[in-house]
Amino acid sequence: MRRGIAASALVASLALAATACGGGSSDGKSDGPVTITWWDTSNATNEAPTYKALVQQFEAANKNIKVKYVNVPFDQAQNKFDTAAGATGAPDVLRSEVGWTPAFAKKGYFLPLDGTEALADQSKFEPNLIKQAQYEGKTYGVPLVTDTLALVYNKALFKKAGITAPPKTWDELKADAAKVQDKTGAYGYWGSTQGYYGQPFLYGEGSDTVDAAAKKVTIDTPAAKKAFGTWLSLFSGKGLHKADTTPDAYAHIQDAFVNGKVASIIQGPWEVTNIYKGSAFKDKSNLGIAVVPAGSTGKAGAPTGGHNLSVYAGSDKAHQAAALKFVNFMTSASAEETIALKNATLPTRSDAYTAKVTADPGIAGYQGVLSAAQPRPALPEYGSLWAPLDTELPKIASGKESLDTGLNNAGVAIGKLVPDFSK
Repeated sequence: MRRGIAASALVASLALAATACGGGSSDGKSDGPVTITWWDTSNATNEAPTYKALVQQFEAANKNIKVKYVNVPFDQAQNKFDTAAGATGAPDVLRSEVGWTPAFAKKGYFLPLDGTEALADQSKFEPNLIKQAQYEGKTYGVPLVTDTLALVYNKALFKKAGITAPPKTWDELKADAAKVQDKTGAYGYWGSTQGYYGQPFLYGEGSDTVDAAAKKVTIDTPAAKKAFGTWLSLFSGKGLHKADTTPDAYAHIQDAFVNGKVASIIQGPWEVTNIYKGSAFKDKSNLGIAVVPAGSTGKAGAPTGGHNLSVYAGSDKAHQAAALKFVNFMTSASAEETIALKNATLPTRSDAYTAKVTADPGIAGYQGVLSAAQPRPALPEYGSLWAPLDTELPKIASGKESLDTGLNNAGVAIGKLVPDFSK
């Protein structure tokens, strides 16, 4: 989630150019092992070591297949794969964010996986996650990890403030934030200005960025304005931290929470391992996880996120066969259990939620809020619709433009991404 600097982006670009070896590789025609390339988009520090260890296990069990592992910064991977798949050098396997899957499937970049070795255990996966990996009736990814946003909170600070249960509405959160500051001196809540983190406010008013079924842009409707009016109100008041619109805002919010300077934030399970490293959570049981507060409609929830493993349609048959075997291994129950235990991420298949996995309070907590998560519509452009909000929300939060102006601007930008939608 954190943004890289230009220099690191250049280095990553050069590294990818040097290491990618998709369908055009000569490895599939040699007498030796087939070498497939996997672009992993996980956090290079916290998550990647687990995936590297699993790659080694796979290679040990499959002597005729080698895996060239490449860690690609998440915020660069979508554009890099799009460029590579449209030319040469695409990887055989991509860790694809769920929003990318239908977009790349529409372009013909992903191989349909129905009936292949990769989906041999399809019945073991959560049905809504399989559905989210589909486009026009075909399945283009195998769910690797899933996630959603939740209200994460510091139980000790809540208890010290006399709060016995997490807030269920935004008004309750405001009241609790004031209590926290009064009793502990810490902030009660710190919100984000990123578009993705604004999605629960839209759901709370029964709205979204677009109505995919009606093919209509809805980001500047009365319901959406009410949603972001609530969002804006959480940056001022007792116990509410002001908006941070700097490039490092994500890190600032996260660091404040893990070190006990703020009692609650909205966050996903990908940060659980980092939370445990903070001074406030040396005791893991201090981490509280609850459904994001509800809006005025009484609805509460957040987007279903996560990542699928997808196979490049442009790879030759030998590479595709090896890639399918690799995807099957990486999404097996044992592999998903390992990933969950090491990275504190959520498995996508029921048989991976073992006693060891659910003993982690972070995983157990997020498992408990998954029922409130809302699947994204099968709209190829949907994952790109938060970008206009990433541009406009910081301006709104800092007072540089009004809520109406900002949402109108976002609506215009979103309309260009889905030109066949009306306003």
